[in-house]
Amino acid sequence: MNTDQLRQVLTELDGKRAALFNFTNAPECIIPNAMLIPDEADHMVKVTDGKHVYIIDAAQLVWIRIG
Repeated sequence: MNTDQLRQVLTELDGKRAALFNFTNAPECIIPNAMLIPDEADHMVKVTDGKHVYIIDAAQLVWIRIG
């Protein structure tokens, strides 16, 4: 999955749903009330819970559960 595909999938995050990310060689990461941050100049995929910003590496992502 590339960053454009990942960004398209994450458009479902509206701040009302949790997202669980599973990466290769890393523990799962759950983000409550997850919301995709619009594309910025650095073109990194970023998600926020309103308190923290998480940078998602599409190359290391195995799967996502949006609930």
